[in-house]
Amino acid sequence: MTDIPDQDQTLDLYIKAALGKKAIDLVVLDVRKLSSIADVFIICSGRSNRQVSAIAEHIQVDLKKHGIKPLSVEGKKEGHWVLLDYGHVIIHVFYEPIRSFYDLEGLWIDADRIKTKSMGENIKTDVII
Repeated sequence: MTDIPDQDQTLDLYIKAALGKKAIDLVVLDVRKLSSIADVFIICSGRSNRQVSAIAEHIQVDLKKHGIKPLSVEGKKEGHWVLLDYGHVIIHVFYEPIRSFYDLEGLWIDADRIKTKSMGENIKTDVII
């Protein structure tokens, strides 16, 4: 696992935006050495197609407050797999069964995983008594 890239401290803005609507299983992949389409993939899930659409909408609204607008958005209406393309950062918001089917983490297995401060703050453990 690698730390946040020094040249892109704004990566935390993208992560916080995704976590703002309770996205689950958030993973950040550094794909700079593997692809020319982006530097970072952020992959997360929602528990329903409505939550997936809400997460995607929240990301757009939150990032717009910081002057960050997507180049394109695909799949928000259906809520199965929403792709938000911000150029150097591509965010994939999945409905969990769709995420398992496409297995982007497996496809990009050689990518380093990035961990940021905001990800650590939002890790929760469930305790069963």
